[in-house]
Amino acid sequence: MEFSVAQAKNRFSEVIRAVEEGEEIVITRHGKPVAQVVRPTHRRRRARLGGMKGRIKFLPGWDAPVDLDRFLEGDI
Repeated sequence: MEFSVAQAKNRFSEVIRAVEEGEEIVITRHGKPVAQVVRPTHRRRRARLGGMKGRIKFLPGWDAPVDLDRFLEGDI
């Protein structure tokens, strides 16, 4: 199904309903395709706490105070 940008704006709920039913919607501007609206392919994964544990290493002194003057001069 194809909609112009103005049609998609004015009939947004219809566009969403069509996508929910499995249709792919192409949105055009001056007759040229500019966007495609489709259903998501999968559900988003939930963030897992501790997922990077053991994979990130901090160098000694990573949390040492920074001298503001050296930082602003670009020495750091």
